[in-house]
Amino acid sequence: MKPVRLPAAATVALPRWGILALCLLYILPGLIGRDPWKGDDAAGFGIMWTMAHGTLADWLWPHVVGLPMPEEGPLAFWLGAICIKLFGGIFGDPMAARLSTGFFFLLGSISVWYATYLLGRRTEAQPLKLAFGGQPEARDFGRTLADGALLIYLGCLGLLLRSHETSAESLQISLIACTLYFCIRLLDEPSKRTALKIGVILGLLVLTRGWVLPTALWLSVLTVCAYRQQTQPLRQLVLIALPIACVVAGIWLTAITLFHPYDSSPYQAWMLWNYRQFSIPNLDSISYLLRNGIWFSWPAWPFAAWAIYAWRKQEKALHISLPVGFLVCFIVLAVVNHNSEQSLLLPILPPLAILAAFGLPTMKRSAINAVDWFSVIVFTGAASFIWIVWIAQQTGWPAKWAKKAVLMVPGYQASFSPFVFVVALTATVAWFCLVYWRISRQPAVLWRAVVLSSGGVILSWVLLLSLWLSWFDQRVSYAPLAKELAAHIPDSNSCIQANIDPSQRASFAYFGKLHFSGFSDNNCPLLLIQNTKVASRESTLPPEYKAAQWKAIWSGHRAADKDEQFTLYQRK
Repeated sequence: MKPVRLPAAATVALPRWGILALCLLYILPGLIGRDPWKGDDAAGFGIMWTMAHGTLADWLWPHVVGLPMPEEGPLAFWLGAICIKLFGGIFGDPMAARLSTGFFFLLGSISVWYATYLLGRRTEAQPLKLAFGGQPEARDFGRTLADGALLIYLGCLGLLLRSHETSAESLQISLIACTLYFCIRLLDEPSKRTALKIGVILGLLVLTRGWVLPTALWLSVLTVCAYRQQTQPLRQLVLIALPIACVVAGIWLTAITLFHPYDSSPYQAWMLWNYRQFSIPNLDSISYLLRNGIWFSWPAWPFAAWAIYAWRKQEKALHISLPVGFLVCFIVLAVVNHNSEQSLLLPILPPLAILAAFGLPTMKRSAINAVDWFSVIVFTGAASFIWIVWIAQQTGWPAKWAKKAVLMVPGYQASFSPFVFVVALTATVAWFCLVYWRISRQPAVLWRAVVLSSGGVILSWVLLLSLWLSWFDQRVSYAPLAKELAAHIPDSNSCIQANIDPSQRASFAYFGKLHFSGFSDNNCPLLLIQNTKVASRESTLPPEYKAAQWKAIWSGHRAADKDEQFTLYQRK
């Protein structure tokens, strides 16, 4: 027996303009008005920027101004470089590169919504018919579930930062959601055209972050087809999707073989990186998944776990078997990978959000109220903290918080913007109106259980990226240090050898207009060294460089990070 009994009044869908506004409120803060931040964000921008201002060789072999980056595929960086080419002159290169990130996010959100909508319309997912009628129509039920899935997806804490970074992971998670959508269409109504589209997307996934995940994903879908005894889509996946995926992925691999960029090839390093994505599971990888997955996938996992339990007697239903197949695939990939990176947890979010949506109709009122009150307490507290520290920065009171903010970013000067203040105040008032509506009205709509979770995440993000944007920029950007370093370069056209990481290299090259050594150029007159702790100039030179040949001419670090010490040497 189906576990769902639901009146039509519970299937009031969100208006389309409301869904669009919600997505824009989520993605626009963090894309506008900031520098590339240290880490994957700056490193990804560096590859895009190098491609946009480089030659064909730069497009075939991803690198950050001479530092090879063959580990991941080039697709996300190609799209970012195209955006820089088209819009860099209007918005500036960093903002133009982040336009591609916004496109990736919208693609993923739309895919999650439509995938849930297709599953929610199916006969096997419909609520039980009520004795006197009044049950919802299939389309209305599907739309309401899709709204709930999207709200859960936006509320996932692990998606927040990654969806705003110029990295390959932001494209990968969107392509996974897109694959899930087309797999639903294939298993619902098998067709050669749908199988062809799945093959194209799997090939694009190979070009995004290697062949391990798309291969495992293809095998998982085959397993679901076999479990559901659907032979036609299984044959189409083998005979159509797999060859098409190989052809799409082979375009880049063939190009690097024919053109041989920089008289070499990234193929060997790319394959080695793929091989390192799987190994024998150990306690570290399992504990990392359990320890970080709980907060990373909140609030999706409680609803998803309940959906699997509530629908356990209909385990072959497409809305359960396919998302669970995807979820098991990604959990296995996370366990067999020893790298312990948050990017391993990202792929679980789309199938988890869809599963969670089917847990909403069967969730008990007490559990829903518990999640709501948790969201109200946590996000109201987070918003209050953000406002208090901002007021302390502006007024000096409370003095304790003002002092801590300055200590974390020495030299930071707070400034007041009326526009930013109005935006932050409007978001805060909207949050309290949402809380009042949810608590006082007790609406019957399905998505009421997750509207506070997603609204709280959006509120916190808007406040952080409005009130604290300049503070974050000064704390996690290399722009001031890059300009300081550029002022000490004897000749602006001199090339620089460096042992710095990709994000530092990209930031120094873009903000400081520095010229770093290429793939095989090791005869530069300047050498830039980065140590993990503050040290004297004499002790920072690595042993592979002869100290007698170099003279230190500059040393510095970011004001917010005294553990990073950079030293510039000139060849004697």
